[in-house]
Amino acid sequence: MLRIATVNVNGIRAAFNKTRGQTLGLGEWLASRDADIVTLQEVRAPDVIMRGIIADSGYHVVHTEAAAKGRAGVAVLSRAEPVDSRVGNGDVYFDDSGRWIESDIPLADGSTLTAVSAYVHSGEVGTPRQDDKYRFLDRMTVRLAEIRASGNHGIVTGDLNVGHTERDIKNWKGNRAKAGFLPEERAYFDRFFGELGWVDVHRLVAGDVDGPYTWWSMRGQAFDTDTGWRIDYQIATPELAATASSAVVDRAPSWAERWSDHAPLVVDYEL
Repeated sequence: MLRIATVNVNGIRAAFNKTRGQTLGLGEWLASRDADIVTLQEVRAPDVIMRGIIADSGYHVVHTEAAAKGRAGVAVLSRAEPVDSRVGNGDVYFDDSGRWIESDIPLADGSTLTAVSAYVHSGEVGTPRQDDKYRFLDRMTVRLAEIRASGNHGIVTGDLNVGHTERDIKNWKGNRAKAGFLPEERAYFDRFFGELGWVDVHRLVAGDVDGPYTWWSMRGQAFDTDTGWRIDYQIATPELAATASSAVVDRAPSWAERWSDHAPLVVDYEL
């Protein structure tokens, strides 16, 4: 079995120290979940600090921080030592943005898995932030095709900041004209799961149901009423996706016991 987990930690330093009530902080969660691969987004820490925090976890680390301090940052943690890694999705404009990192990880059967941790821009309609989001998604489309053509297994994980269908956002009607649920954004995902042949593993396992959501606003009663968004994904090449046996959102038992505004998505693959 290969267990892969992904989570936007909303700041690794705070998440590691945030043990509340009966809920585990990030460090305890990592130990208890015993995943083979863990991808993190919004690490928001310098590389030396991030590696110091993870040092005793037993994972090999590839990480890229953002040039803008306190922003973004993505990482791939793996039990097996990577044979290679790359920063960026191929557009040099994003190389220092802390939004895309790849790790080539050897698997037990002798094959290789290219594991990606991605943090897509949240965007904002009519602003340069939305322009950057579309530029990033354009290049992501190209890179997905390249990974698929490489012959490796591929898994693109992370906070992709788009709800693909009405099933993915509780209040989808109220968000039709907002970043995260725009028709133009959702069309990219149509292409990912159509023409490019990648598979939304969480949706494959969960079926045609609302959610299960992975992000809830910290404001108001969104968490308590499960008014969430499913914007954290594991997108896999078909051969890998076909082996998925379970997909679980590790939702905290209460608002007060959360260590991030996102919850981890954990998928088991029977390779």
